[in-house]
Amino acid sequence: MDGIAANLEKVGANIRAACEKVGRDASDVTLIAVSKTFAAADVNEAFLAGQIHFGENRLQEAEGKIPLLPSALQWHYIGQLQRNKVRKVLPLFSMIHSIDSLRLAQYTNELAGEVGLFPRVFLQVNLAAETSKGGFSAEQLTESWDALLSLDRLEIQGLMTVPPMAVDPEKSRSWFARLRELRDQLQGKSGVSLPALSMGMSGDYGVAIEEGATHVRVGSAVFGGREYPAAPTA
Repeated sequence: MDGIAANLEKVGANIRAACEKVGRDASDVTLIAVSKTFAAADVNEAFLAGQIHFGENRLQEAEGKIPLLPSALQWHYIGQLQRNKVRKVLPLFSMIHSIDSLRLAQYTNELAGEVGLFPRVFLQVNLAAETSKGGFSAEQLTESWDALLSLDRLEIQGLMTVPPMAVDPEKSRSWFARLRELRDQLQGKSGVSLPALSMGMSGDYGVAIEEGATHVRVGSAVFGGREYPAAPTA
């Protein structure tokens, strides 16, 4: 066994180890293999090795890739969601991880009604208030909570976050813990179940699982390093 199949086995073993460390069942954690920049053939190789859930963050890339692959795959939209892309994203993806404002949630709810869908979504929270990232602040999410719950088409699964970049995964732990605590506060406030936490990537998914992640978004640890197109030179 080598390549993508071996990588998936290694990631799976790490997920099981992280769950065992904190007394969780590994079946409670969904591995999302982030396939951005990788070809449909690579995704199919992962599928043949048993992987079902895949993540894309660019609509145009996903539109060219998804039709080439088996319908059994479950697709997660994990990139920033622009309003002008919502109508096309809705029918392609089984989950959207990046509803980052009340305005976007309301618009997505409206379009979902028009196309007859009930999208499952995560609410993105920008706990560190990084200007380079979208997302609710904790305060905005709390203030918007009743309005969000009134949206009749959105099936809110839970919360998502991307912590500040750090080499040491332990530096991400406090952000993951804060997301879990915010989720618990919202559940206590409303009595509405929020079973899912989307957090953790290739460098820190073990720590995220220890802090309660139910969905981890792992790309390079599954598919290998990415090669991005070179910038044009003058």
